[in-house]
Amino acid sequence: MFIDEARILVKAGDGGNGCVAFRREKFVPRGGPSGGDGGRGGDVVMQSSQQHNTLIHFRFNPEHKAGRGRHGEGSNCTGSDGESITLKVPVGTSLFDAETGELVHDFALPGESFVIAKGGRGGRGNQHFATPVHQAPRESEPGRLGEERTYRLELKLLADVGLVGYPNAGKSTLISRVSAAKPKIADYPFTTLQPNLGVVTVGDVPNEESYVVADMPGLIEGAHLGAGLGIQFLRHIERTRVLVHLIDVSDSSGRPDPIEDFKVICAELENFGHGLAEKPMIMVASKVDTANPEKLKKLTASAKRRKLEFHAISAVTGQGIEDLKWSLAKHVREARDVEAPEPVF
Repeated sequence: MFIDEARILVKAGDGGNGCVAFRREKFVPRGGPSGGDGGRGGDVVMQSSQQHNTLIHFRFNPEHKAGRGRHGEGSNCTGSDGESITLKVPVGTSLFDAETGELVHDFALPGESFVIAKGGRGGRGNQHFATPVHQAPRESEPGRLGEERTYRLELKLLADVGLVGYPNAGKSTLISRVSAAKPKIADYPFTTLQPNLGVVTVGDVPNEESYVVADMPGLIEGAHLGAGLGIQFLRHIERTRVLVHLIDVSDSSGRPDPIEDFKVICAELENFGHGLAEKPMIMVASKVDTANPEKLKKLTASAKRRKLEFHAISAVTGQGIEDLKWSLAKHVREARDVEAPEPVF
């Protein structure tokens, strides 16, 4: 089950109370105050992990609480700190405040840790309140309460290339051809019900290059209004560097105008926002082994007019696949070079 959204309640541990105690020992008259401090409450820490792929473990376990600090004791003994807990999330998870909607942290790299709820400070014992004129204080501090927060988690897959297009345009077949991914493939719409990732490798060692391709469930007109599967999965290509728009040029789709198909998907990307419409795009004519020549000619002319890179492929016969793989590798390499930080000397 692929779960890419979750809502959780976290509660950090409360601090332990300070102690009121006095030193009572033979041959030590007026021993004075000896109340220890309370222990600090445990934190709730969130950490990105490559061992997790979805947020399903939060969907069925939405509440998480850290341990509270132990109360202080006599003989100036400080209570032990509460046990902190670490929540693991997939790389690519965004953490939002559920009440304000503010982005709190974006886990873009593996191994990132972030404290999402701080434990309460332990209270001071009466030893801290002794003064020359108040030598037997009976005051102490209670422990501070740990933070309690409600968060919304949103998973955005990390991929270099995103495949978009109408249902049955050949996206799943393509990703199965260029990578080791094994998505469900069938001859009916909306076969893909969740995003699929595949790693594509080009070249030979030591000049081997690789990049990640994401196959998105198909879009249709009105997806931004909830038609079909809606646009609930488009967040997963927000982080992609290149978009590949697959358009079926065979007659099996039942859609007569490939240019209109292209315009509809572009409109849905624009309506979704988040900069998807501005990403570099490659136009790909799929199923050319059974292509309608008029559709292919019309789409080729449209790509030239729009100054878009164009490829004609058949995932079944392998036609054009290698050229597309190398072209994507070049685009990804260039995008990575632009994003790479300048060296600091």
